[in-house]
Amino acid sequence: MIQIDGRSSKPIYEQIVEGFKEMIIKGILKPGDKIPSVRELSSIIMANPNTVSKAYQELERQKAIETIRGRGTFVAVNYKPRVDDEKLESLKGQIKKIAIEAHYMGMGKQDVVKMLDDIYKELG
Repeated sequence: MIQIDGRSSKPIYEQIVEGFKEMIIKGILKPGDKIPSVRELSSIIMANPNTVSKAYQELERQKAIETIRGRGTFVAVNYKPRVDDEKLESLKGQIKKIAIEAHYMGMGKQDVVKMLDDIYKELG
């Protein structure tokens, strides 16, 4: 299931969102799979139900999951990736920080590209 790092500076709801996205990308969760309810997940990961609810709302906004009244919450069957301009700008900023850090560590562009390629292979 999802691993939450209580010492991380990243908010718990973002860790939940990223955890579900990673499980979907890796094929651990498949379209149509039922996911735990807010209460179930909050008790599993020892988080406030409001935090889990916020994560689920974000995942629904991104169309990664869908809630069906009376049945539960499921991985979206018809999810189609889409470009979000705001997230794209944020991603560019993060990549720039990584490139700067890699440069200061003495890594070349090819080293960073290989690392990124390895991560994509890990995700499947």
